[in-house]
Amino acid sequence: MRRYFLIIVLLLGWALPAAAEVEKELPAAIETDKALPAAGALPYGVIDRELLQTAYVDGEKMLYEVFWTGGVKIGELSLEIKRIKGMKIATHLVKTVISTENGAIHGIYPVRDVHVTTVVGRDRLPTRYEVKQKEGHNYEAYRLTRYNQQTGRIWYKKNDDPSTTYMVQAPIHNEFSAFLGSRVMPFAVGQAFLVPTFADKRRNEVQVKVLARETLEGTVLGTVETMRVTPILKFKGLYDKQGDTVIWYTDDQCRVPVRINSRLMIGSLTLDLVSYDNVRCPQYHGAVPVKGKKAGKPVAAAGRKTGGTNEEHNN
Repeated sequence: MRRYFLIIVLLLGWALPAAAEVEKELPAAIETDKALPAAGALPYGVIDRELLQTAYVDGEKMLYEVFWTGGVKIGELSLEIKRIKGMKIATHLVKTVISTENGAIHGIYPVRDVHVTTVVGRDRLPTRYEVKQKEGHNYEAYRLTRYNQQTGRIWYKKNDDPSTTYMVQAPIHNEFSAFLGSRVMPFAVGQAFLVPTFADKRRNEVQVKVLARETLEGTVLGTVETMRVTPILKFKGLYDKQGDTVIWYTDDQCRVPVRINSRLMIGSLTLDLVSYDNVRCPQYHGAVPVKGKKAGKPVAAAGRKTGGTNEEHNN
């Protein structure tokens, strides 16, 4: 059962890095990433400074309901971004909480996992990743990963186990910074870019492909035009296929991820946004679900539009 809640983490990123591996003993040694996957002709994604004025900003909050195939709610996922004051270099905390509260299986298998990533600078690169896990009725774990973006040194420790150090080519993302960073990179339908991500104890050149524009009806934000995006995973992990995860972002300056879907060996998991707070996006700020309405299916979109008005969202 715990594997499926680890997969929920994957829905917010590309893959579980070494910092989230399950029950593996790691030697206190240095492992060097000598061979990097070929990047080919694709460019590396670069964060759009203009988008950083409205998305991935201090005070942004998202709440998702997590559904198993058939619409069975199994939990919730919250994400909050907070800037640390008093730092010379812009520093933000990305806090994600995964919980089975209000889900169908909470009484059988309760889960509360807290993931906190510290990102710095204009490129929002991770320097620290902390995980506190409480799963089932007797499992608890604490994991800490530190990233040196100058040297490529990654230090990892779980509970009282010996620490492990990895050497990779910098700069490097983890799964949360990769998800949020790629969110504010330029999108063009049919094009792709690369995001270097630490997973499976090494650096991976993850291809992010922009598939199509689609209209998504009945969301907590109303009817919105979206960009459908998929990360293509070419490394092993809990996923061993390509295109398993699809993310729908609003096609505007807010780039709100309104839905995330991932196919599994049995069924699929879907995260639907149910509340959103961000004063930089007044057309969506304070959005909450309307009783009796469910998110609709996406349909092809002919052009680009921004989200609706506050009045449309509140009615």
